Amino acid sequence: MLSSVLSREECAKCRFCCSFRRQSLWETPLFDSETVSRLTEKYPSAKFKPRAGAFTIDIDDKYETDDPEEEALCPFNVNGCVLDSADKPFDCSIWPLRVMSADGGLAICLTPTCPVISGKPTDVMRELAEGEVGDKVIGYAAAHPEMIKEYKEGFPILRRFAEK
Repeated sequence: MLSSVLSREECAKCRFCCSFRRQSLWETPLFDSETVSRLTEKYPSAKFKPRAGAFTIDIDDKYETDDPEEEALCPFNVNGCVLDSADKPFDCSIWPLRVMSADGGLAICLTPTCPVISGKPTDVMRELAEGEVGDKVIGYAAAHPEMIKEYKEGFPILRRFAEK
């Protein structure tokens, strides 16, 4: 969806979005129940746990210490993501954009921690959020409110919408 600003090569070299610090587990991607069913059939060792009407990957046993800065890699990232587009979580497919609930509406935000996007002009990302990409993102978000996370300070808002 964002191939006009992020190449597969750039993302594959980085993989920052595919690892999660213990202190940032709220950022793990959310999956709907149908996708979880498909993935547990394809990948029997995959573990999920419920969260806010959806599911997230369970990586608790991947941490080796109690250090909140320790990172654990997504179990679906094996020399790159093994998930096809039908199984890829919404959060992953729109990275480094985020849809968040903010001020009684929805907002498309930019993830401030993406090392690849940090070198690109914010105007380019704002244009994507205000155009067709943003419309698709908000359409999905409106149809799947369980996939929306609460706004977190520090995420620049690129576009706002009233909740439907």
